[in-house]
Amino acid sequence: MPAKPPHADEITLKEALAQDRGDCTPCRVIGSLAFIGLGGYTYVSGMSQLAAKEAEIARANTRFGIGIRRLGIQGTAVGLFGLGLYRFFWT
Repeated sequence: MPAKPPHADEITLKEALAQDRGDCTPCRVIGSLAFIGLGGYTYVSGMSQLAAKEAEIARANTRFGIGIRRLGIQGTAVGLFGLGLYRFFWT
């Protein structure tokens, strides 16, 4: 007769963490592709919306011009893309 598995209260936290094998490969791939896809979507969508409003932004009396807005969109997109790479290779 096989041995009964221990109850949840009989396993310590250290033992549970030692048994944890981390993420499965499909989880890493899906998570990575989600972040990379969000980065790509942010870039394409943000740049197209910015191009559509470029004349309006140039006419507006604001201290944030088109350049800083482009930089914000690019930074967000690169950050999300980087999170996707991090998720795939280093978690």
